[in-house]
Amino acid sequence: MERRVSVPCESRFNEDNDSPGELTKPRSWLVCNANGCYRPGAGRMRPRTRSLNPPQPAPNFGRKGHLWEDESHCSSHVDPSEHFLAWAKPALNVLVIKKVMDQEVTKCFKELTRWLIEERKMVIYAESSSVDDPLVLKDEKFAVVRSQICIFKEGDQLDDKIDFVVCMGGDGTLLHASSLFQFSCPPVMAFHLGSLGFLTSFRFQEFREKVANILEGRAGLTLRSRLQCDFIKHDKEDKSKNKTSRYLVLNEVVVDRGPSSYLTNLEIYCNDHHITSVQGDGLIVSTPTGSTAYAVAAGASMVHPSVAAILVTPVCPHSLSFRPIILPAGVELKIVVSAASRSSAWTSFDGRKRQELQVGDSIQITTSIFPVPCVNSENQIADWFGSLAECLHWNVRQRQRYLSITDCHV
Repeated sequence: MERRVSVPCESRFNEDNDSPGELTKPRSWLVCNANGCYRPGAGRMRPRTRSLNPPQPAPNFGRKGHLWEDESHCSSHVDPSEHFLAWAKPALNVLVIKKVMDQEVTKCFKELTRWLIEERKMVIYAESSSVDDPLVLKDEKFAVVRSQICIFKEGDQLDDKIDFVVCMGGDGTLLHASSLFQFSCPPVMAFHLGSLGFLTSFRFQEFREKVANILEGRAGLTLRSRLQCDFIKHDKEDKSKNKTSRYLVLNEVVVDRGPSSYLTNLEIYCNDHHITSVQGDGLIVSTPTGSTAYAVAAGASMVHPSVAAILVTPVCPHSLSFRPIILPAGVELKIVVSAASRSSAWTSFDGRKRQELQVGDSIQITTSIFPVPCVNSENQIADWFGSLAECLHWNVRQRQRYLSITDCHV
């Protein structure tokens, strides 16, 4: 699927005589697909799998959302702190994802959907598991509102329907929202109503004001990069019959030994260059967003989501020198089950779609051009460090007492 996006850029030359003159602002078009962006007629850019620079993210989010354009900037690379949401047309369709079988979340879900339908006149989409929750069904006063909610099922295409996503629960609701949009993802607002909530920065008490601000286009964004993972099933007899499945992950792709008693034996390639072999319990390849999930538990560094990077973290490696590394976001990684492996391996994508890798099977991993645009509660820095302190208790310790004069021994 290809999308055309308009890119403004200042030029200091008049097109008539190619001499310096007054500033002009022509608009050019980029065509973006899953492999990157290029200018029609100018030839495709060098394959980004050979570049260390991150791919240019697609500037459109869902049907109507896009990055606010500051026409004073000529560079196509915008400072992450200047990522703001804008609407091509007023947002109308809202997808609400909630944690099921939770009384507090269900109460907030009913309050939010009632307000969006009755006061904001919006069309609400929700999963059948949310609408058919027993805590929702038994509320007769909510029946009228419930009847106006559009229900979708797993497998339904939402790309051409949803303008905006609201997550109500923990981090799992945001990961689930990401899995529903395997191409362009609409802007996501996440309320902290779960257990941990590292990625959910909004408090529900002020939802009317916060949602209204977003719908009016007054919101900063954090573009959380995703990994494009191509899972290739090797056909021993005919390589042309290899089967490929593609997944976009927000946190990480994990390869582990599964139920086997043997170590995993994997080969890792970076831009077709063999970099190392892995023998251990497994391997984690994560985004900066995923650096504070499974990866940090395995010893990886915590990386701010605006940093363009891919993290490679071993799980219990059979080597004292195999430390976690951080790679440029533009590289292409390839993980292959070694021909010398004693058993198969298993893989999962954001904890889902778990499946077996046989000898010769591989996973190719690159940074996707389709990030998850998450609405900031305050700003990128305050939200991230606030989550580090509140959720992970980063660098929390008993403060050292000061020395008084009587404590000093002269």
